Amino acid sequence: MADPGTRKHVGSAFVSVNHEMRARLWKRVQEHAGPPPNDMPKRPATQWVKPGIKARVKHLRGEEDLRHASLQDFWED
Repeated sequence: MADPGTRKHVGSAFVSVNHEMRARLWKRVQEHAGPPPNDMPKRPATQWVKPGIKARVKHLRGEEDLRHASLQDFWED
C-alpha cells in the first residue's frame, strides 16, 4: 500500500475478502504485476503491482505505517 499523495510505500494489508472480490483482485494483480520500487528491499512471497488501483483499508490510527491493516474494497484509479 502507498500513500495516495506521495505514492510512498507505507505497509501491506491482510486480504480477507469474499470469493468474487478475491477473483477480481487476483486478475488485477496478474495483469499489472511489476518489479519492486527501487528503494524497497526484496521481500519473498510479495507481488508488487504497478500503480493504478485504489483501496479502502481498515487499520489502526495514529501510526506512521499501516498496522493491523485489512483490505475492505478496491477499484481502478
